Amino acid sequence: MKLTDVIRRPLVTEKTSILREDGRTIVFHVAPDANKVQIKRAVEQLLGAKVASIRTSIAHGKVKRQGRFAGRRSDWKKAFVKLRVGEKMPEFLEGA
Repeated sequence: MKLTDVIRRPLVTEKTSILREDGRTIVFHVAPDANKVQIKRAVEQLLGAKVASIRTSIAHGKVKRQGRFAGRRSDWKKAFVKLRVGEKMPEFLEGA
């Protein structure tokens, strides 16, 4: 799996913005089959920042209806990446 396939996009929500205020935690939408070692390697090589710890969670897709037709959104995975003490957050993620 390529590094750009592991990390899909940063998550920008109200909750993740509060986590980002400490300057060390970044939340990413990652590939569902990526493990912590792959996520750590991708973050360190793509962003150039050392990683202290990673927590992952799986968000289960909701069942959505449109009239009498029901469909299901797919499951997805997010990773909470905590940077080491003294590491700077990348500039393009600070204002997001």
